[in-house]
Amino acid sequence: MARQLDEQLIGRFPVGRRLRVLDVGMGRGVQALRLARAGHQVTGLEQDAVLIGAAREALAGQPPGIQDRMRIIEGDSRDTGVHFLPGSFDVVLCHGVLMYVEEPDPLLAGLARVLAPGGLLSLLVRNGDALAMRPGLTGRWADALAALEPAAQVPRSRTDPDEEPPLRAGATVRADRRAALTATLAGIGAPLHAWYGVRVFTDTAGATDPAADGAALPDGLETLLAVEERAGRTDPYRGVAALLHLCGVRG
Repeated sequence: MARQLDEQLIGRFPVGRRLRVLDVGMGRGVQALRLARAGHQVTGLEQDAVLIGAAREALAGQPPGIQDRMRIIEGDSRDTGVHFLPGSFDVVLCHGVLMYVEEPDPLLAGLARVLAPGGLLSLLVRNGDALAMRPGLTGRWADALAALEPAAQVPRSRTDPDEEPPLRAGATVRADRRAALTATLAGIGAPLHAWYGVRVFTDTAGATDPAADGAALPDGLETLLAVEERAGRTDPYRGVAALLHLCGVRG
């Protein structure tokens, strides 16, 4: 996922340019901190107090220069218009958020509004076209059959093991279909530029830690990542990934 995002940033913006980045639903701030370390000016928007605390703790452990490049705002992802002016950011990230939002279109319109012309909108969503894959590959046949219904959402709860991204406490989630999101992105003036599959093969890996498995083979994890990276940009594999990474560009 990080490699895919970096590919888009490198391909769209001049090398060395310090970008204005908004990370909506930043969680613990992992992606935001990574971009701040790379020299970008990053704003994280998050409403969960526990996650905000974790992000602030992580930021406090960084050198002063990185701390100066990152700010954290407590707020709902649907209220970007309250906090930011139109065209305020070169890059807007919204990773693992839409799955919690019953009606995502207003949120997406708000994200496009704060994106500068030529800016990049990066979305990570649950793949509504592959809902039967996990239950089918793990032998949960009734769940797989239900997921094959045309209007299926197959909500997951926090009790579902190995969910990725991690679910928030008490949450159930929905999914998005690529064709519908493609139409939405075109309608808000940030048409789809590129898309990738995420967790093509590793979605059913269970609790296995690939780093631990590859401890005796230093290239084990790197090989796993290389397989996922290649599959995530190759048809037909990317179409059945558990998650989709979609990148739109503001006209």
